[in-house]
Amino acid sequence: QVQLVESGGGLVQAGDSLRLSCAVSGRTGSSYAMGWFRQAPGKEREFVAGISWSGSNTGYADSVKGRFTISSDTAKNTVYLQMNSLKSEDTAVYYCAAKTGYWSRAKQAYTYWGQGTQVTVSS
Repeated sequence: QVQLVESGGGLVQAGDSLRLSCAVSGRTGSSYAMGWFRQAPGKEREFVAGISWSGSNTGYADSVKGRFTISSDTAKNTVYLQMNSLKSEDTAVYYCAAKTGYWSRAKQAYTYWGQGTQVTVSS
């Protein structure tokens, strides 16, 4: 079992930055990959970024590429999502997810999910 706990969300203005954290506990290690997803009201949960446990391989949705950075700290068992130049359309609940093998853009590929953290960007 893997437990995921997100933190770092909040209310910010357009153009501001936030860093989300995902604390990972349980059966972790190099066999797992991590993903960040988000879900806005009335919309499907969508892929934001993915990373291998070592941090050597990452991927991003086109909508956040160049603004968001995913990283991992294996010593702290924590995955981060640095979000810069935030826009109102980034407003959503952000979820951390884990799966074995390679990271994926497909939410159904992930086995474990956190409870989510709200990010609200005012324009």
